[in-house]
Amino acid sequence: MNKRILSKIKASILGISALTAMFSCTPKAPQFHIEGHINGAKDTTLYLEAMTINGLELVDSVRLTEGGAFSFAYADTTSCPELYRLRIGGQVINLSIDSTETVGIEAKWPNMAFDYTVKGSGNCDTIRILSLRLANLEKRILAMSENRNFTFEERDANIENMLKEYKDSVKIDFIQNRYDRTSSYYALFQMIGQLSVFDLQNDASDVQWGNAVANAWLTKYPGALRTQNLCNIALRGRKNTRHRTVELNIDNEKVKETGIIDMGFPDINGHEQRLSDLKGKVVLLDFTAYSAEKSQERIMLMRELYNKYHGRGFEIYQVSLDPDEHYWKTVCKGLPWVCVFNQEGIASDMITLYQVQQLNTYFLIDRDNNLVNRAENIPDLEKAIEALL
Repeated sequence: MNKRILSKIKASILGISALTAMFSCTPKAPQFHIEGHINGAKDTTLYLEAMTINGLELVDSVRLTEGGAFSFAYADTTSCPELYRLRIGGQVINLSIDSTETVGIEAKWPNMAFDYTVKGSGNCDTIRILSLRLANLEKRILAMSENRNFTFEERDANIENMLKEYKDSVKIDFIQNRYDRTSSYYALFQMIGQLSVFDLQNDASDVQWGNAVANAWLTKYPGALRTQNLCNIALRGRKNTRHRTVELNIDNEKVKETGIIDMGFPDINGHEQRLSDLKGKVVLLDFTAYSAEKSQERIMLMRELYNKYHGRGFEIYQVSLDPDEHYWKTVCKGLPWVCVFNQEGIASDMITLYQVQQLNTYFLIDRDNNLVNRAENIPDLEKAIEALL
């Protein structure tokens, strides 16, 4: 073999070696891991499926052996946590997975959808609890639909109340102040059969909560497809419900004595102002309608309070429930405190949750964001403010 051919072979070998070294040093995309056991599921196939906004996509599968051990690893390149599910037949475990986390699942067949535990993910455990609550709701609805002690109308009314109670509890217990979590996103899209629990298109209350989650995701995951999808849904919902009037239904539950129910609405410039952002100040939370009788006299009283106490850490968070947004902007344009507009009016969840019995009314909040008292129980507002300052 002549020297020229030998040198070419050496060069070729060196080139291949360099190329191999280059690829071997290329970092792998971050992977998440899902592992655990499905006890009692020997000889069944466990599927890992991605729950994309376009439908289900198969990611991987494994045939379970004695003990039901499984382990999946997958590189997710999306810019936000994603939803997946483990499935055997019709039994599913829904999961929220970030790009690099490891989630442990211990389940028992044949009831793995409800008999399982989670390690390594608070979001996944919250989804587990949500799934259990939804399953209980389904059982109650089914039992009511088959109960012949009620008329059709009574059954429909009872089922509607069950749904409302469920949604109210999910909003407060799972979504409020956790708007950017994947479990909150998941909660908004829960289904009973082929029907959505939350109506993000036509129910003014549901639209408001969907909008809060959309805003939080837009801040945290601005480029994600899920964010874009949710923002589009929220936009359609706002358009559909903008001019709707819904009868206010007030029950007798009291507003929580401690803590606040947070809210965020746009100011005159379209910037969201959150009540919780005023922590550290004594806040007068005021629900008002500028078109209401004696509104101007009330604004003058507010000005006096604001001028007297603002320098000592007093603030007013005034929520307008006026039906005419243009009128609200005209009136509040020169006001120095925080003025926001709630386009849902008296259909807003905040009216129900704060148990607003009449307009106008107010609440006092201390520097630690604790709801201290409401108008009916404050004989002297100035003294009450002084005491908190």
